[in-house]
Amino acid sequence: VQLQASGGGLVQAGASLRLSCSASRRTASNNALGWFRQAPGKEREFVAAISWRGVSTDYADSVKGRFTISRDNAKDALFLQMNSLKPEDTAVYYCAVSLTSTTSRTRTSYRYWGKGTQVTVSS
Repeated sequence: VQLQASGGGLVQAGASLRLSCSASRRTASNNALGWFRQAPGKEREFVAAISWRGVSTDYADSVKGRFTISRDNAKDALFLQMNSLKPEDTAVYYCAVSLTSTTSRTRTSYRYWGKGTQVTVSS
């Protein structure tokens, strides 16, 4: 499985971005999907996750109310709508396919990882 994240860029604080992630083949439809991010000098951290049917979602406290995760299983696609961006959201964002159908915040629960996309928020 190959994952490709896209949609990052350089924006000002308060702006919005929509990240997308596509899978190379239909292996993610029965698995939860997630977004993580890694800022320079910091560990990769959980951002959001969505169950395989899209019924359940989970968000890190730092993005709750500003970010929305969604998926389109018919297109093997995952999305992250990011609103009211802050400078502290600056990081490389990664999409990932979980080992299970339920959401998880732990990196070890995810089997496949895509190449990241850079998000930079200026103040």
